[in-house]
Amino acid sequence: MSHGDGDHERFAHYVQKDKIMASALDGTPVVALCGKVWVPGRDPKKYPVCPLCKEIYESMSGGGDEGKGGDK
Repeated sequence: MSHGDGDHERFAHYVQKDKIMASALDGTPVVALCGKVWVPGRDPKKYPVCPLCKEIYESMSGGGDEGKGGDK
C-alpha cells in the first residue's frame, strides 16, 4: 500500500462519481477501489488505470471505465 509516493501515484484510480464531484466542490479526500486515499487534482486521462482498481471494478460490474477517477 502506498503512503504518498510509489506505484499508486502513477495511476488513475476508480472512485464513485459522486465522491469525485464532492471532492471537487469541497476538497475532501476520496477513496479508490484499491484503498488509495487522496484529493484528486490531476487529469486521470494522462495516466494508466490502476491494475488493482481495474481488477476490482471488473469483478464487481463486468468491465468498462465508468467511474474512473483522477490521480493525485
